[in-house]
Parts: sequence; structure tokens; C-alpha cells
Amino acid sequence: MKKLFIFCLIALPATLISWGFKGHRAIATIAQKHLTSNTAYVVSAYLKGESMAEVATWADENRNPTTAPWHFLNLPLGLTHEQFVKFVSESDNNVYSAILKTEASLRDKGLTPDQKNEALKYLIHLVGDAHQPMHVSRKEDKGGNTIQVRFDNKGTNLHSLWDSKLIDHEGFSETEIVRSYDVATTAQIKQWQSDSPMEWIWESYQVSSELYAQAKPGQEIDETYYQKYITVIHKRIGQAGIRLAGELNKLFNNEQVKVNSVSPSPSAGAQSVSAVKLEEIKNAIGRNVSVQGKVYSSKDIGSMVLVNLGAAYPNQLLTIALKGKAKGLGNQLSDKMITVEGEVIDYKGKPEIIITDTSKVKF
Repeated sequence: MKKLFIFCLIALPATLISWGFKGHRAIATIAQKHLTSNTAYVVSAYLKGESMAEVATWADENRNPTTAPWHFLNLPLGLTHEQFVKFVSESDNNVYSAILKTEASLRDKGLTPDQKNEALKYLIHLVGDAHQPMHVSRKEDKGGNTIQVRFDNKGTNLHSLWDSKLIDHEGFSETEIVRSYDVATTAQIKQWQSDSPMEWIWESYQVSSELYAQAKPGQEIDETYYQKYITVIHKRIGQAGIRLAGELNKLFNNEQVKVNSVSPSPSAGAQSVSAVKLEEIKNAIGRNVSVQGKVYSSKDIGSMVLVNLGAAYPNQLLTIALKGKAKGLGNQLSDKMITVEGEVIDYKGKPEIIITDTSKVKF
């Protein structure tokens, strides 16, 4: 009995984790690239300095009986769009209702920073879950977990195949995944961000219905299958990142947050800072760095002062967004050589560091 219990504890995560580590981090990183500057600032504040990628799998790692059903949606096959919408609208405690609940929490002005932190971490994860086709699937086979198949000469199941096995077969690093998957056109971004969460999961339902139709127990997943569906995975992960950014921009683009109302992460002080050359700053996205450069131009846009290093806008090598108390430095930096310390984020293809602490700028 004891051995059986231990086996269940070991086996449980494999049946629940969605998109795998790489997939969820890629979605979060893609989303981070498409945030407005103010949204990126608010997200960083609520996450207490952690990056979106760092918290992307937090919801999988902190499951409990209450939140476990939030990661998927069970429903029968063969529903029309109208039937699907009715079924989902009348159900609760699933990935769709959880997304609506977490977004409502993030709009609630009465919640504490810690409550916002948890809601945001759930939303980052659940938008990814909603785009994984096998998370919108049948109850009787546990989202494909009991449908055994073979891939790369190893046994697996339909759910795990879509969580990570097809992605792993591609052999990309996290950086390569983001570069290869984040290729949406301006028109696609506009369309995807206008779609509702109901449409996201309808899309997943359509894909899982197709996968079920051709799934056979013991099926050998060949290269033809891989080539056909890796493109679907590219699109679903890309859509999840773009749509997550869209939801966060709607929630936070006009929000004002006091950084001192958010407790710093216990590990924040222990983060290493690496010195990088300004010319190499574009390769430091997601890192905490110290960088030196000359100020060529700046602009006060109300909520912040944007300072351009290395060249004047739009050819700057790095943008410094001065917010809060640091905004007062804006009129002191013209033509000066400054050293800045902070996390490098990607804002519309350009490296940017958000500064709220005046001690992080030296000149």
C-alpha cells in the first residue's frame, strides 16, 4: 500500500502539467514582449520583481483541491458552437471560469498586493492552459492521459504528447521557441486580441476533437503527424502569448501602482547583476544588468519620462523608463553619461529598463 501511494505521488504531476516548462515560459516571454510600457511596470510591481517567465509554472507547482479543476475543461464531443457556448456558460470551476475570476480579481481595487500577485500568476498560467487543446477535452480519458501512444520509440500518452513531447522533439531552446513562435502579423495580433476567452477554448475544442477522431490506442506517432501538428503548436503558443499580453494591457495600461505598496521578493536582493556593454544590451532581455551609456534624448509622456541611450529615438540602443520618484531625474540627464541598473525587458522589439529607485541611476 505504501509503495502504491508513493507511485501515485510521483505519477500525479505528469498527468496534470500543461504545455510543459518550455511552453508556459515561452507564452509568458512572448506576452512580455507585447506589453505596453505601463503594463510591464504594473506587472513587475505585482510580481514583486519576478519575470512573467519565472512565475509561468507557479500554478502547476501550487495546486490544491480547490484550484486543480481550474486548469482544464471537460465536455462531450460533437457540440456545435452554439451548444458549446451554452455548455461552457452554464458550467463552473474550470479553466474558462477561472480566467474570468482571476481577471475580475485583478480589476478589484480592494485586493491587497499579495492577492493581486496570486491572481496574476494564475492568469499567466491559465491563458496558456486554455490554448492547449488537450485541456479542453473529454473527462472519460482524463484529457487524453489514458490514451497510450508511442513517439520517438518511447511510450507516452496523447496528453503528454501535446504538453511537451512534440515541443521537445523540435529541439529548440526557450529563446529559439520564442523567436520561432512569436511571428504574428499586426493584423493577426489585432484579431487574436479581439477574440474572447470563449473563442480561445472553442479553438482548442476544435483541435482536440480532430485529435480524438484519429487517435488509436498504441498508435505510433510518426514524422508526418509531427510535421502536421507542430505548426498547430506554434500557432497555439503564439496566440496564447499575444492574447495574454492583450488581456494584461486591457487590465493595466492605465493603472497606477505605488511600488512601495508591494513587498519585495525575499530573493530580490540576492539577484546577481551583470555588467553588459550598451551595444550588447539587446542580448540581455530578462537579465538584471548594469549598463553605461550616453543620453541622447528624452521625453516626458506624463506617467513616465523616457530616456534614450546610445542614440536619439527611434534609433536608441536602450530606453530607460523613469517612473515614480525616479521621474524627477528626467530633466537632469540630458547629454550625460549615465550608469543604470535593472532588469532588461523587451518593449516592441526594443530593450528597456524601468527605473523607480533613483539609486539605480548614477551620473
